[in-house]
Parts: sequence; structure tokens; C-alpha cells
Amino acid sequence: MVTAVFAMAPAAVIVLLFVSAPYGRHARGGWGPTLPGRLGWILMESPAVLLFAAVFFSGAHAFEAAPLVLCALWMLHYVHRTFIFPFRLRSTKPMALLVAALAFGYQSLNALVNASWVGELGSYPDAWLTDPRFLAGVALFFVGSAINHHADWVLLNLRKPGETGYKIPRGGMYRWVTSANYLGELVIWVGWAVATWSLAGLSFAIFTAANLAPRAAQHHAWYHETFGDDYPPERRRLIPLLW
Repeated sequence: MVTAVFAMAPAAVIVLLFVSAPYGRHARGGWGPTLPGRLGWILMESPAVLLFAAVFFSGAHAFEAAPLVLCALWMLHYVHRTFIFPFRLRSTKPMALLVAALAFGYQSLNALVNASWVGELGSYPDAWLTDPRFLAGVALFFVGSAINHHADWVLLNLRKPGETGYKIPRGGMYRWVTSANYLGELVIWVGWAVATWSLAGLSFAIFTAANLAPRAAQHHAWYHETFGDDYPPERRRLIPLLW
């Protein structure tokens, strides 16, 4: 299953370089039946909470200290992402059922891989909680979470009640990159990969980059086309100062 996730990463890059996923600002017709945006979001993210919990707590190491802490980190992100974040959005566009189904499938595989490793297959004695790899990974996880949450807050507050249309986000990591929310998410899962020190975690971090980098490039091009010379020229797509 880990091999499957690694294999999906280059395939995702190739597809997404040529086809922008039809949701959010890139939503468009021609992709079949749609779901209400919030419902689609909850459905596609739900395996990361429900399936992860079911698999993790059936594992032999589920109630040991270090695996429980790793599970708590995962849930800290995904409970918010699945059941809270969609309701913070003032409005959502319909989501293609195909997009929700593909995301549901990936999240199911990813949750199964990571929950199986942390709860059953991996070895995380109590001493892991003071291991430099764990501490560095947790630090990255929380730095990424701070970037991600602040970036989402900026986007959620761009428009005043009743306003429509798009504006240029400013502040925080938006000073440096177009997709600060994606940067935060990438740092989160690099942190997870380091904290778990596993191929399961690494596969997730690599697939996250493969999924988000083309999307960040599309966002960057869209902002330049939409705002022209008003868009800050110093901003990069996803990685500050580099790309």
C-alpha cells in the first residue's frame, strides 16, 4: 500500500500539471454530478478521521504513549479539517462528485497506511517521545499548523459580509508565497514524516507535495492573470524565495 501511494505521486503531478482540479476558484462544469460544497468536503476528508481511528485503535500498540501522541497529532489536524473548517466558510461552490470520490479513495488508502503503521506495524517505545526525530517532527508539525491556520484566517476574512469577488491576500506567509495555506500543509506532513520516521509518513509528505505544487502553480498564474501588475512580484508559488 505504501508503494501504491509513492506510485500515485508522479501520476498526480503529470495529471495536475495539465488539468486543474475543478473545485474552489477553478470549479467549472463538465465534470458530471455535483454535491453541495460542504458535504463534498466532509465526505472526502472523513476517512482521515473515521477510518484512521478504526484502524489505529484496533492495533496492538494503540494504547501505548508514543502511538497515542502521534494519533492525537493526526486528529488535531483532521478533526478540524473535516468537521470544523467547512463550516467556517461563508460560501462554497458545488463540488464534482468525481473529485470527492477520488479524494475519498486517496484519503482511505492514506489513513489505512498511516494508522496501520503507527498503531500496529511500527515500533514506538516511550523513549520515542524524547527522540530528536520525534521532537523535530512535532516542531515542524506545529509550525506548519500555525502557518496553515493563519493563512486560512486571512482567506476567510478577505471579504466583508456582502462582498463578492476575489482580493489579494496579504500578511503572514502571503508576504512570500501565493499559496501560504498549502505551504503550511506541506510543512505539517513533512513534520509527520519526521515524527513517525516511517515510509508511511514519507509517502504522505511526497504525495502532498505532488498534489499541492501543481495547484499552487495554477493559483499563482491565476492571480497574475487576474490582478496583473497589482500582484506582488516578489511572491513565489509555494516555497519562499525559491519557487
